[in-house]
Amino acid sequence: MIAYIKGILTAIQDDAVIVDVQGVGYEIVCANPFVFQAELNNEIKINTYHYVREDTQVLYGFKNEDVKYLFIKLISVSGIGPKGALAILGSVDVNGFVEAIEREDDKFLTSFPGVGKKTARQIILDLKGKLTSMVTVSAEGDSNQPSSQGTSEELMEAQEALKALGYTEREIKTVIPQLQTEDTANTDEMIRKALALLMKN
Repeated sequence: MIAYIKGILTAIQDDAVIVDVQGVGYEIVCANPFVFQAELNNEIKINTYHYVREDTQVLYGFKNEDVKYLFIKLISVSGIGPKGALAILGSVDVNGFVEAIEREDDKFLTSFPGVGKKTARQIILDLKGKLTSMVTVSAEGDSNQPSSQGTSEELMEAQEALKALGYTEREIKTVIPQLQTEDTANTDEMIRKALALLMKN
């Protein structure tokens, strides 16, 4: 199993990055390749999962071990393949997703592409209690802080609004990492910050 790839990041594509390791270019499929934008042309270490089936071999890449672990757990759920897992990871923070599972929040889980009520219940059934070691989950939540769930939902709403304004998926992906670090659960404010970032690019 290939646990990680370390080399020069030579290219960023819509759904993958290319890392040169001593003259060999490894294509690594990522949920959001643009999280590695700042490392372009520099040496980088990417956590990877080597997905092997009879008819395919794919290297999937992740920003850190927590995201990789969540990916591995997601593809173990009946009804979720690698593409479905990447779609989830591309627009949610780990804490928010784990909290939603622990709360059995079907509504939040079904907000992701390809996740219906049946799959949401399967995710809860298979993963509840198995991911809490990754994060500190609060049953009640802090009323003075925006919840991770809210932030994730607002981020998805902001993405849809940007698409409606004519921005491409590629352009939007370049600003998602910065939006995910913003301490706000307000869609309008998130859209304004995204537009400001997009105009700088």
